[in-house]
Amino acid sequence: MPELPEVETIARGVNRRVRGDRIVQAWFGKRPQTFKTPTSRQAKGLAGRTILAVHRTGKHIVFELGAGASAAATLEQGDANANQATAPDAQWIVHLGMTGRLLFTTPDAPVARHTHARLDLASGNELRFVDPRRFGRLEFRNLGSRGEAAFEAPGAEPLTIGAGAFAELFRQRRLPIKAALLNQSLLAGVGNIYADESLFQAGIRPRRRSHRLTATELERLRLALRQILTHAIRLGGSSVSDYVDADGERGFFQLEHCVYQRTGEPCRRCQTPIRRIELAGRGTHFCPTCQH
Repeated sequence: MPELPEVETIARGVNRRVRGDRIVQAWFGKRPQTFKTPTSRQAKGLAGRTILAVHRTGKHIVFELGAGASAAATLEQGDANANQATAPDAQWIVHLGMTGRLLFTTPDAPVARHTHARLDLASGNELRFVDPRRFGRLEFRNLGSRGEAAFEAPGAEPLTIGAGAFAELFRQRRLPIKAALLNQSLLAGVGNIYADESLFQAGIRPRRRSHRLTATELERLRLALRQILTHAIRLGGSSVSDYVDADGERGFFQLEHCVYQRTGEPCRRCQTPIRRIELAGRGTHFCPTCQH
């Protein structure tokens, strides 16, 4: 499943390419998929709206949408404050699930198998949602007349959370710290790869109970998590399965993994073989020497 760096990479790429464009129409496939909003309502709500911005919230990609041509005209003026002047009246929320992709392309490009949604844009380009395993979710929210609330992630943002708030999340938790890091109601966006890599960077074993970590250890983990996530975003995420960005390009952070999926290989610091255990139902990787 794409994690925070991969979702951030896709969101930034899509934003660069479609911000200010207008959705002419939306097409949805017929194959069964549990979208959070019926496809008929999504198609009707998306048609004619302008994409004001695209950003990541947790593991979700959020499209901020404005009302048609007036919003597009405001953005075309090049005003640095255009997004503030044109408040979104709707959102389209994309969760990629296990294998979802959001691809920016031209209409004449071959349509990949398992393409479940396509947005036709006024620029003549297309945005396609491809999801072989069909675990992804698409949701439309009308922020105006229906009075729906804007989307918010269930947990805190790992890249900006402060030391005190971070420590408070885990201080009373009796879960293993790896399991706590994967809890999206605590931190939004952290998954298996970056939990393993951050615990290695912080020198903390994944089975350690959260409430037994010292304030120093928790701060070391917070800083390690932010450093790992930021560096992974810079490298375009980790392509360990079928992840690609909005242009279909693979990421590079997998080349720098220290523990994740390196079972039996020597630790990059001490040469001890990396171990793999099952924890919270997930394969978990760590160095038995460098992590305590």
